[in-house]
Amino acid sequence: MDEIVLRGMQFYGRHGVNPAEKEMGQRFIVHLVLGLDVREAAASDDVRRTVNYAQVYRVVQQLVEGEPVRLIETLAERIAGHLLDRFPRLLRVQVEVEKPGAPIPGIFSTVSVRLERRRGEG
Repeated sequence: MDEIVLRGMQFYGRHGVNPAEKEMGQRFIVHLVLGLDVREAAASDDVRRTVNYAQVYRVVQQLVEGEPVRLIETLAERIAGHLLDRFPRLLRVQVEVEKPGAPIPGIFSTVSVRLERRRGEG
């Protein structure tokens, strides 16, 4: 299976368990691996035969910057579901959501959740 990869998409959202996270918001970083067959698009050089990266970006942006959720697990699941629903050429999607400012008492660079969903599962 072929892959399209979008790394390091950064957005400002208001997701979190603590009230301050919802009030102040923080940065979230999203990485995607989109699994599909790109042979038809490559042969025809036609964007309509693949997944438009700009449209994928907008879907992710709307979800991260939109309605707050408590868990990045929930956010990652929503991103995966919306992408599979919106882009029928996708067979698989891997989503990683990073929360570099997670309220953890200690030194760390980031916390993230990574999940993979396939068309037709669950």
